[in-house]
Amino acid sequence: MTTAATSTALVPIQPAFTDPERLALAGFLAGYRRLTREAYALDLRQFTTWCRTRSLALFAVRRADIECFARDLEARGRARATVTRRLSTIAGFYQYAVEEELLGHSPAVHVRRPRLDYESHATAWTATSWAPCWSPPGSGLPASMP
Repeated sequence: MTTAATSTALVPIQPAFTDPERLALAGFLAGYRRLTREAYALDLRQFTTWCRTRSLALFAVRRADIECFARDLEARGRARATVTRRLSTIAGFYQYAVEEELLGHSPAVHVRRPRLDYESHATAWTATSWAPCWSPPGSGLPASMP
């Protein structure tokens, strides 16, 4: 009969973030409220998870890493607006770290962001399209829809 040996050896656990990284994450998010903070926290959680799966320390990330993160989002079908917002959040986070002197240089300064289409494709109501729906009193126009 064999018996299993019990070990009391401790296995060191590597913390997810260094103290400066944790300070930068908390400080950056503290500057926002409610829905904005939740959205930015989601963006940073996804980015930090992406970094961890590639064994990248948050303050060791380079511009190419951030651009690879963006291409990965695009490859997974994320909308251009979503990718742009995530990159803006990351750039804001690194800028905060630089301003607080936790990091010497932001790797996100020159990251290319997807172009967004700002032209509206919605149809607008015109004065003549409103006329059948509403007419001011005394105008002589019918006040009901045809």
